[in-house]
Amino acid sequence: MAESFSFDVVSDFDRQELVNTLDQVKREISQRYDLKCTDTSVDLEKENIFVITNSELTLNAVNDIIRQKAIKRNLSLKIFDYGDIEIVSGNRIKQTILLKQGIKQEIAKKISKNIRDQIKKINVSINGETLRVASKSKNDLQLAIKLVSELEESLNIPLKANNFS
Repeated sequence: MAESFSFDVVSDFDRQELVNTLDQVKREISQRYDLKCTDTSVDLEKENIFVITNSELTLNAVNDIIRQKAIKRNLSLKIFDYGDIEIVSGNRIKQTILLKQGIKQEIAKKISKNIRDQIKKINVSINGETLRVASKSKNDLQLAIKLVSELEESLNIPLKANNFS
């Protein structure tokens, strides 16, 4: 029997790296002259980041810092889905940043169809929020990994190939 190889396609990020990123952001906010007295808070919950500050200008500066620190820690900027700016008590504003994780069913179907259309001798199965790609040829799997990275750009979601075996 011929040996079969496979890998998983996931949309995930390293949560500890995100925690470290936000710790660096908080440290920079407390040290930067233009942000020191703005009473800005950055809070991480399970699926969201909440930024509360006193002006849109400060909010934009904080979001830039979040992006810079995330890039330095090898986090994809595609995990951040910036929500609308809300006015909260006083003269303060709040923005919720949703953290994208997992592949939705309709997107998984698009990825699966695209891979199967491009590479004929390959099997793609959807397992919840991940995809399992299998083939008898490692070359086909390497082509599929390249295709996944191209789809990441067009679909605007973070995709990674894991468990290559």
